Amino acid sequence: MINIKNLVKKFNGKVVLNSINAEFKKGEKVVIIGPSGSGKSTFLRCLNLLEKPDGGEIWLDGKRISNLSLELYPSLQGLNGSALKKEIQKLDKRDLIDINEARSRMGMVFQHFNLFNNLNVLENITLAPIKLKKATPKEALEIAEALLDKIGLYDKKNEYPSRLSGGQKQRIAIARALAMKPEVMLYDEPTSALDPEMVGGVLELMKSLAMEGMSMICVTHEMGFAKEVATRVLFMEGGNILEDEEPKAFFENPKSERLKYFLSHIRH
Repeated sequence: MINIKNLVKKFNGKVVLNSINAEFKKGEKVVIIGPSGSGKSTFLRCLNLLEKPDGGEIWLDGKRISNLSLELYPSLQGLNGSALKKEIQKLDKRDLIDINEARSRMGMVFQHFNLFNNLNVLENITLAPIKLKKATPKEALEIAEALLDKIGLYDKKNEYPSRLSGGQKQRIAIARALAMKPEVMLYDEPTSALDPEMVGGVLELMKSLAMEGMSMICVTHEMGFAKEVATRVLFMEGGNILEDEEPKAFFENPKSERLKYFLSHIRH
């Protein structure tokens, strides 16, 4: 489903992702753990080019994700307007998938919700299907109301984010991502900004989606969730994937010394 080849990301010359290779198959539930600053969130954000990689390739179902930017095609430098459009149309894009299409197939849930505070709950959920999927307002409304019913927040459909708890906001954010009918969900530490009493409701929703067969890649510090839900667990440190195992082997028989040290210093 998603194939990463030699992925590199740098910030101000510092290597954050060090030539990473990984593969995520349809239906997998992959949890990524590691110390702060290990590159976990950057890795996730590179998958749909929210962060622009400095090297390597990201493939989705056999097609390379691209934004057809000029740096990928140096021959287009200096062109603009109709001349640029004409030359881009000539390019052989059979092995490419446009970034906007790729993003519509990957639901992204952020640590700090990223809801639109000037829109109510229904408007937050229906906006993307209408704008990007060209759904009619009626179709988008039906999808949104069904999702709100599913997550137990139908009675909040006319509320604004400022009137919701952190846990409710995150569940709405998940519903918003699901409204685009993604093939895989990307979670970037979805519970780390929540008060402890709010965490359970969000994790239960994520577990429910996993049980329904939704593919997911999740950066989290919730070890219990990793043990219960994940089909694979990855350990990242220093911009590298140091371990990639199924949960039982990962937690009970870690191979790398760095993972052993990490697990011995956290509660799980």
